[in-house]
Amino acid sequence: MKDALPAAIEVKGLTRSFPGVLAVDAISFDVHAGEIFGLVGPDGAGKTTTLRMLAGILPPESGSMTLAGVDVVRDPERAKHALSYMPQRFGLYEDLTVEENIRFYADLFGVRRADREPRSLQLLQAAGMSEFRTRLAGRLSGGMKQKLGLVCALIHHPKVILLDEPTTGVDPVSRRDFWRILYELLAEGVAILLSTAYLDEAERCHRVGLLHQGNLLFCDTPANLKAGMPKAVLVIASRDTRNARKLLIGAQGISSMVIHGDDLRLVVDDAHTRMGPLKARLDAVPGSYDSMMQVEPTIEDLFVDAVGARDVAHG
Repeated sequence: MKDALPAAIEVKGLTRSFPGVLAVDAISFDVHAGEIFGLVGPDGAGKTTTLRMLAGILPPESGSMTLAGVDVVRDPERAKHALSYMPQRFGLYEDLTVEENIRFYADLFGVRRADREPRSLQLLQAAGMSEFRTRLAGRLSGGMKQKLGLVCALIHHPKVILLDEPTTGVDPVSRRDFWRILYELLAEGVAILLSTAYLDEAERCHRVGLLHQGNLLFCDTPANLKAGMPKAVLVIASRDTRNARKLLIGAQGISSMVIHGDDLRLVVDDAHTRMGPLKARLDAVPGSYDSMMQVEPTIEDLFVDAVGARDVAHG
């Protein structure tokens, strides 16, 4: 059991502010070896600040952090030996080839040549980049640059990996390859902490922390978060979702309405009680909708509703 082992990452009461902004507000969580933990939230939520503190780049104002048993606050340099940090703009050298970039980072991390070659081959194969070893990094697509950045970050077998929004702007194929590499790493007992603004990626993590304006709103497995959502989700299929939404404004029991293509997703306090009155509103305008049904909530439903309720409570 993961819980029986010491956490590879432990964060307690971590706080950091900038002039006029409380970027991270006393957050606490842990990440275990062999686990992918997703720090999920929109831009400005505090994700990058949290990862920069864990990487020893930015000192916290209060709280504690340990990586692989090393106190990051007291000994950030020693902690860096156990981790690999991939920021949003990873420092690839575009005038070097793929192979030369990997060699540079291997030398930087002190990886012996005898170990570098098999590790490099393994990672390039996993990334689907074996045939691009001699291509200049500057001539790679955005998705391939991100995958090369991950290969360079993993060349020294780190115990902890910090990834700051690694799939932002990445094409779907490269995004899939990226996640496949992460899953394969779990067999090595690596602890992976990644930040993302993509709520669908939360579903791929073992556990997630939902971050909003520096506050950790929820922290649990995706399944537990969805199962514990106290409200219900209704989906209305309509050829004119904007009009359907307009017709339902002011209806009792609705806490959020979001348009997804031809669907309107509603979060309501009770599906059984609200479906009848909501249908009656729509039925008053013939052709305003095709169907209404209750569905299982997603992480996005939970997050959008929680953020909306918090924003209302704080004015």
